[in-house]
Amino acid sequence: MLRQAAGQDALDATEIAQAAMDRMAIHELLQNWVIWRDAGDWEQFATVWHDDGRMHATWFQASAAEFILGCRKGFEAGVISLHSLGGISVEVLGSRATAQSKMQIIQRGAVDGVEVDVTCLGRFVDALEKREGRWGIVFRQPVYELDRMTAVGSDQVPQLDQALLESFPAGYRHLAYLQTKVGFAVYNNLPGTRGPEIAALNSSMKQWLGGAGAECFES
Repeated sequence: MLRQAAGQDALDATEIAQAAMDRMAIHELLQNWVIWRDAGDWEQFATVWHDDGRMHATWFQASAAEFILGCRKGFEAGVISLHSLGGISVEVLGSRATAQSKMQIIQRGAVDGVEVDVTCLGRFVDALEKREGRWGIVFRQPVYELDRMTAVGSDQVPQLDQALLESFPAGYRHLAYLQTKVGFAVYNNLPGTRGPEIAALNSSMKQWLGGAGAECFES
């Protein structure tokens, strides 16, 4: 019995150590996402995704490859959109994982001739999988919780169309307003702090950890 218990303890210790290394690898991957994306390092940026990865955002819902291409076109056209991360929480179950990262998005652009910065606070929610020893993102959905718009020049204030502004969810209405003004078609049903959209996303993440396919994110 003692020999069996010792063997089980060694197995448990190995599993614990592997889970810790997996969480560290995922933490590094999530940090690399923001560094490489904002630096325009597209070759490196592609390595954080699996080939079938998908990205959902205010202006884009498609494959990771198409998302990277869209980001690259915007970057080369001079679009300023920057990201930073705060706390990260990772749950690993075998070769599957989910993660939540506190994030900030800052986008600069012009609203009716007035240069503004929009700051949006929220979370990145990710579904990840370990394939052939490499963790990669299978699905990423930002959760938009709070945003604001400020004029870059103190002597100018943009005059906002309140009807357009209030047509978007409260968590990202200023970001959506700016993106609409600069020519993007913006989705208006993305998850925030509360509501059926975040409940559906949380449910999909639980399904992913339980073994469901990536189609669970398309509901």
